[in-house]
Amino acid sequence: MVDVANKANTTRLASAEATVRVGEQLTKLIAANELAKGDVLSIAQLAGIMGAKQTSQLIPLCHNIALSSVRVQATLLESEHCVLLVATVRCNGQTGVEMEALTAVSVAALTVYDMCKAVSHDICITNVRLLSKSGGKRDFQRRQ
Repeated sequence: MVDVANKANTTRLASAEATVRVGEQLTKLIAANELAKGDVLSIAQLAGIMGAKQTSQLIPLCHNIALSSVRVQATLLESEHCVLLVATVRCNGQTGVEMEALTAVSVAALTVYDMCKAVSHDICITNVRLLSKSGGKRDFQRRQ
């Protein structure tokens, strides 16, 4: 692991997103909350939060960070037949939380897949990417 002992404690914030393309049939089932495993959007949000908290156990050499906030938003975009996942993670510490935000949306996306696969395997997880990060040496903001 990188030694961060000499870095200042600052408020670190990161946001990431992922898109899960589910197709027309699954969009209708998700909107009506008619999938056998339950409410896809709520469960994906919870899974994303749990994933962020487990990042250091999943990603080698990643610091174990005391997170102060994790928010995961799962939105069904009916006209585009996809679920948009956005995670925002915050901490006060010596290292950033972009891996936690990326892990949150990745785990949330995998959860959407798992909950929908009984109906179709024609599901595609795309655009897992960092949107922004701040509080460290370099801030980052993705251009829209």
